[in-house]
Amino acid sequence: MIKRSIIQDLRVWKASTNRKPLVLRGARQVGKTTTVNIFAQEFKQYIYLNLERKEDAEPFEKFRTIDELINGIFFLKNKSISIEDTLIFIDEIQEVPIALNVLRYFFEDYPQFSVIAAGSLLETLFNKDVSFPVGRVEFMVLRPLSFDEFLLAVGEDMAYEQKNTFPINEFAHNKLLELFHLYTLIGGMPEVVSKYSQTKDLFSLNKVYESLILSYLDDVEKYASNSKQALIMRHAIRSCFTEAGKRIKFQGFGNSTYSSREMGECLRIIEKAMLINLVFPTTQVNYPYAIDIKKSPRLQVLDTGMLNYFTGIQKQIFGTDDLNNIYQGIITEHIVGQELLANNYSYLNGLKFWVREKKDSTAELDFLVECNGDVYPLEIKSGATGSLRSLHQFMEVSSNDIAFRLCASPYSVDNITTPKKKQFKLINLPYYLAANLKNYCP
Repeated sequence: MIKRSIIQDLRVWKASTNRKPLVLRGARQVGKTTTVNIFAQEFKQYIYLNLERKEDAEPFEKFRTIDELINGIFFLKNKSISIEDTLIFIDEIQEVPIALNVLRYFFEDYPQFSVIAAGSLLETLFNKDVSFPVGRVEFMVLRPLSFDEFLLAVGEDMAYEQKNTFPINEFAHNKLLELFHLYTLIGGMPEVVSKYSQTKDLFSLNKVYESLILSYLDDVEKYASNSKQALIMRHAIRSCFTEAGKRIKFQGFGNSTYSSREMGECLRIIEKAMLINLVFPTTQVNYPYAIDIKKSPRLQVLDTGMLNYFTGIQKQIFGTDDLNNIYQGIITEHIVGQELLANNYSYLNGLKFWVREKKDSTAELDFLVECNGDVYPLEIKSGATGSLRSLHQFMEVSSNDIAFRLCASPYSVDNITTPKKKQFKLINLPYYLAANLKNYCP
């Protein structure tokens, strides 16, 4: 089970005239190795190196020159160095930290070869004294499957086509909404989606969720610098699932007695492992939107399916008419956030939301989304348009005159007048079109 959309991005990377070695980042079990193995079929020659294996790690530990290393790799793998259309995949690169710096020499001395590096615990190196080839590599982030990829994975090809038809046909709405509810319930972890695709048995997925969560807890010692930090990180990972979708404070996170400094440090490590996103708000209403790290962040975990399993709300989602009625609307906001991230392979361009926190007036807007070179406010609501108080407050001081609303209803457009008489256009879209906003932008 792979992210099909990233294959196209990898093709663009391969065709680049100034191609650099690519570091593929992402949490464990999101399909990095599987994706590269499938992409490798588009090359004349493929060399796979797993640095957890002694025989693959040895050339990187003992080489004296880059020429010696390259010749050694091709010789040991019985491949021809004269074939330029070669993909070299260095997996589990964190096992030999010096291999990260070697990537610069691939770029400088052997640019004819395409090189990808990845590792399940690669993020553990980013805070350590490891020489990193800044400017000589590029990055791409791999996240759980998007709704589009979920539809294709479970054999709903026609639903995929209808979802990506513009404008969308209203006859497809009910089925797409039902399938989006299923996607929200299951999530986008490749192993989980693959299991469901094969069995169509929702109950059988619980063992997979359990295994995934335990594997992340088992990795704690590899991320933590000491035993106390490992203890705090275990607590933090467990608490992240119950606090997901909410704005959090580091002090006492998860009803703990840990200090803000201790918990903040652990949560940032977990974020670097790409198990969570700490989404800090902006207070600005016009571009550029600088985030305010002094304010409480909203917590986004890796996958909504794992969140549903851990918090025990799976049965509430199954058969619901409107996701926004579940878990105080948190699940709807969370899956939309996951969708927005799933279609973004940049590590720097994350989620954004807006707040205004004053004594006499507070407001919070669910998301700010970039679309066709502009930024638009996005609210997720099931109520009437008149209940969008925070959106009205944002629009009254923003230079923008277009906003989006995600809901359970079919596509429609409303002309809205705020209490202060500003007029704007509200584009209403069903939840499942979160990743298709660009089609509906002016």
